[in-house]
Amino acid sequence: MIYSNPADEAVDDAALAAFDAAYPETHQLSPVAIVIAAYNEEGAIGPVIKALPDKVCDLAATTIVIADGCKDGTVAEAREAGAMVCDVPVNRGQGAALRLGYRLAREGGAAYIVTTDADGQYNPAEIETILAPVVSGEADFVTGSRQLGSQETKDAIRRAGSWFFAFTLSALTGQKISDTTFGMRAMRAEVTGAVRLEQPQYQSSELLIGVITHGYKVSEVPATIHKRRVGESKKGQNPLYSLHIPGVNNFFYGLRFARVIYGTWWRERQRVKSSAGSRGSSSVPGAEPTAASASASTEAGDLPRSAKST
Repeated sequence: MIYSNPADEAVDDAALAAFDAAYPETHQLSPVAIVIAAYNEEGAIGPVIKALPDKVCDLAATTIVIADGCKDGTVAEAREAGAMVCDVPVNRGQGAALRLGYRLAREGGAAYIVTTDADGQYNPAEIETILAPVVSGEADFVTGSRQLGSQETKDAIRRAGSWFFAFTLSALTGQKISDTTFGMRAMRAEVTGAVRLEQPQYQSSELLIGVITHGYKVSEVPATIHKRRVGESKKGQNPLYSLHIPGVNNFFYGLRFARVIYGTWWRERQRVKSSAGSRGSSSVPGAEPTAASASASTEAGDLPRSAKST
């Protein structure tokens, strides 16, 4: 894993140590790890976990919840529902929580990672459809799409923003993407260790741009997003301040989201070019690496924790 902030690495390392102590069996995770980032989702997280399948595509599944500085009963509720819980004392944002969840799953030996949200907006029955192309080898990374499927939200601003950012990302990467922020996704575990993840809140598009830019096979499948039925959306809220005005939140969310999309695309293009140049004259300058070469770039820090101790 690549860190841009040593403080984040220290927080992650401490959380990993506590998780290992609580769950010694983490070196032998199921083939599928369902990762959920949660922040103050008491009342919602329990039913979400209980609705998740024990097997997906005939593979055993384990649910891992990253409790991101929760101040309510999220941790206890998630544990009671049967999930493995990594309790992080600091609220850093969904992106940081998912990054930690990817690392836990990857280093714990999971072959595939599926993400879903803690608020119950996604249909657990669609996990099979989203993971199937990855298991069959048709794709390295699959995201659901509300544009290809259905959505219950009536927020015109968010609908327009979703379309605009999908168009922008498609134009930048050269791959048609209809939904850049859908939270239910599936991927080969090693994909998450081969791309740079540093955004605390907007990691969904950062990861998507990273896997496309590095030559992984990416696809979309129709999926559904429902209205949140418990609690309130954290989207657009910054953990560094407590501004909770819907219209203002939408504006700042869009502004920061645009910065992440353009910034990540530029950063990853430069990384790919630098990687291609370092491979020598046998490579075509500027050519993007294949999925195999991107996977091979996974750093030593992403080796399973059991391997590090040998």
